[in-house]
Amino acid sequence: MAAAAVPLLGFSSAHSLTPDKEPKVLLPPRLKRNDTVGLICPAGAAFSKETVQITIETLEALGLKVKLGRHVFDRFGYLAGTDQARAEDVNAMFADKGVQGILAIHGGWGCARLLPLLDYKTIQRNPKPLIGYSDITSLLVAITAKTGLVTFHGPVGAATWNKFSADFFTKVLFDGEAVLFENPKEIGDNLTIVKDRITTITPGTARGRLVGGNLTVLSSIIGSDYLPHWKDAILFLEDINENVYKIDRMLTQLKLAGVLDEVKGVVFGKCSDCDPGSGSYGSLTLEEVLEQHLQPLKVPVYSGAMIGHITHKFTIPVGAMAEINAANGTIQLLNGVVV
Repeated sequence: MAAAAVPLLGFSSAHSLTPDKEPKVLLPPRLKRNDTVGLICPAGAAFSKETVQITIETLEALGLKVKLGRHVFDRFGYLAGTDQARAEDVNAMFADKGVQGILAIHGGWGCARLLPLLDYKTIQRNPKPLIGYSDITSLLVAITAKTGLVTFHGPVGAATWNKFSADFFTKVLFDGEAVLFENPKEIGDNLTIVKDRITTITPGTARGRLVGGNLTVLSSIIGSDYLPHWKDAILFLEDINENVYKIDRMLTQLKLAGVLDEVKGVVFGKCSDCDPGSGSYGSLTLEEVLEQHLQPLKVPVYSGAMIGHITHKFTIPVGAMAEINAANGTIQLLNGVVV
């Protein structure tokens, strides 16, 4: 009887635990001068009040006003307060009609613990930009999967808001441009580009919905119902401080879960401090691991995009349609992603 019941569960593909029917794409309103952005800490704690103040001043320099979440300065071990408190701040910011955007101050760990506690109906009724990266990946992909709302893998409040990062942030979220994401091509005193190069693993172009974020975070919630469908998606990934064998292990997990077999293209951003590690005699290199996992997919793939734990970063819309060119190392949005 148990065996006969298995087909009724439908666990036959990489997105088997996600809804059979994806919600309609929902674009948030664009940010405007004098809009209010809510600051939250949904993962790691805000240990430094100065960092929070710098975030406030940065947003004010962009012409925005700021509202702090009620629990921004809470502490619960390595978390920014209890799961209930952190989820309360997320839900409250979406429900607040006086808040037009939401920005995480820090990443860290803890967002996945909030996913069952979020009020997805309220979020869907009150679309607004949610921005962050690293552990915030859990919130981004879950909210997109459950509501259709386009979310944004971009700077957290505590990030470096240089001209490069701020320009992409404003082009995407203020101006509503169909942005071309392309690495800087500064040669400086060198004879060729030596910094922020792209590496084409498999040339070609592909169109699809942008889905992804931090590799560690994504792999940790595989098998849950908080992930979008992967069919015909453009998968983008980044990570930090992971030994090469761990990247190998996580990409293997995506392969075994069927994710890699469904995507139409892959952009691997930066993997900061992802070295073989001590005692790793004869280790594979990161380049070799990426080639071994991604070349056999026979879809366009490149690495080195300005996505990740870096000072100069793109603001990538999760759930939006884009075209990648793996030979040129570019991501072209097909439309603006705010209204």
